[in-house]
Order: sequence, then C-alpha cells, then structure tokens
Amino acid sequence: LIFQKCAHLRLVCRAEQKPYYRSKLWWCGITLLGLGEVGNFTAYGFAPITLVAPLGCVSVIGSAFISVFFLKRTMRAADILGGTLTITGIYLLVTFTPNVPQELTARQVQNYLVSWPFLVYSIVEIIIFCILLYFYKRKAVKHIMVLLMMVALLASLTVIAVKAVSSMIALSVKGEMQLTYSIFYIMSVLMATSCAFQIKFLNQAMHLYEATAVVPINFVLFTTSAIISGVIFYQEFQSAALLNVFMFLFGCLLSFLGVIVIARNKKEEHLQIPFIDCGHIPGQKLTGKIQPDSHSSCYGTLNKEDDAVKRQS
Repeated sequence: LIFQKCAHLRLVCRAEQKPYYRSKLWWCGITLLGLGEVGNFTAYGFAPITLVAPLGCVSVIGSAFISVFFLKRTMRAADILGGTLTITGIYLLVTFTPNVPQELTARQVQNYLVSWPFLVYSIVEIIIFCILLYFYKRKAVKHIMVLLMMVALLASLTVIAVKAVSSMIALSVKGEMQLTYSIFYIMSVLMATSCAFQIKFLNQAMHLYEATAVVPINFVLFTTSAIISGVIFYQEFQSAALLNVFMFLFGCLLSFLGVIVIARNKKEEHLQIPFIDCGHIPGQKLTGKIQPDSHSSCYGTLNKEDDAVKRQS
C-alpha cells in the first residue's frame, strides 16, 4: 500500500499525467500485496479466521517503518508505543484464540452456508452495502469511511470464501478429495469477485487519502468484519470459555489502540515540486523556470509584461 501511495504522489508531480496502472512502482505494490494475500490464503487453511485477521496489524507496524524510507518520515515515540501495544495484543490473540477444528469438508461448508444466522447476516450486509454503493455511485460520496466500509463488507465474504477454499484444498492434498464438490467452485468465484472489488475501492481510498489514514482505518474495519463473519459463519467461539473470549477481545483492543497511536497526528509529506516549468503550461511558449514567491499575493501565477499583475517583493 505504501508503494501504491508513493506511485500516486509521483504521478501527481509529473507534468505529463498518465494512468496509475502504467506506473511500475504501482504494479510493484500490487505484486507485493498479492504475495501477502497468498500468505494469508495459506494461513486461513491452518488457523481460525478470528486469529488470522487480527494479525494483519503486523502490516501496520511494517507500514510505519517502510514509510521512513519511502515517504521520508521520521520515527516517533508514538510509533514505538503503538508498536509495543500492538505486539502485546498479538501475544494475547495467539494465546487465547479459540481452539476449533480447522479441517472443513465441503459438506460442512454447505451446512454453514444455509444456516439461519448466516442468512440473516448476509441480508443485513447486502442492504448496508447497497446503501453505501448508492451514495458512492449516485451521490458521488467518496468519504474515506464509505470506501473502507465497502471494503470491509466485501472482506467478510472474502475471508469466509478463502477459509473454505483453503481448507478444502488442504484436505484434497492430504488425500480426502474435496474439489469435486460444486461448493468449492462457488466459493472460489466468490473469493475472486470480492477480492477484485476490494482492490478497486481500496485503491480509490489510497488515491484520495493519506496512507496513514487508510491503513489503520482499513485494518480496524477489516478485522472487525472478519471476526464477526468467523463467529457467525464458522461458529468459532461456540465452545470458548468466557475468559478466553474476554482476553481475545482485549488483545484486539490493544491491537486497535496500537494502530491508532501509530497513525494519530501523523502527517503525510507530499513530494515537493521545486519550480514551475513554463514550458509545460498550455498556451505558453516560454521555457524558463521561475521560483514562485510564497510571500506574494500572486503566488503561483505568471506575471504579465503589461504589469496587469503587480509585482511584490
């Protein structure tokens, strides 16, 4: 995500604008994001959703360190404090995560898919998503919360499908063939479709807002949505002790606080344009470069020879 944001900033500073998907740096970010998702996909086959999803906070810590090199930021005391809180939350998540069977057969997935709690949850989620999509498309509302809430709603379907597909592949590799069931292909299509639209809305958010705002908000919303879907669809907390549930939620809270502390009051430094190149201004034949005077009332404008715009020192 940092690579993608850096690519957007560089494209803004270029005189000749071109689509972001023609940037090598942007595609580098997409490639790394894809590799990370392959790792997530594998993890869902061996661990509960309620454990794998919150561990995404590691990416936020990584973003804080990577930003130092690519977005020219300085490491702050808040970053260290937030990292400490996040690591403590990770320890609690790993220690108190529910111990549930991870080998899911195709028939189990089918039973979960038609259970009434998931059907109610799906209807509510579809209604909320349609309302957000209406404001996004018809009203042109592109607020960061609208974009990232749509990403989170799609993510809940993604993690359900990824968990099912990964588990069925793992069982098939062990010799218990699951790929002959139609539910495997239904879940594969659901996984691919929801992932594609997630990337669309997430990239839109990265283009319009700072990475320091997008990354933590996306993490909190994505994690909350994934945990709810894991609890409802796969019933991962059905037999968990009350203490385990409390400590697990406390670990999530610490992780959220750590992410918020890292992102709080953190301003993104945009790439600076040191001069205005008159040769790239439409209708101008000049090729000189002038340094705008920030103390002048005509800052950023070209002075005419007929003194229509008065010069100020």
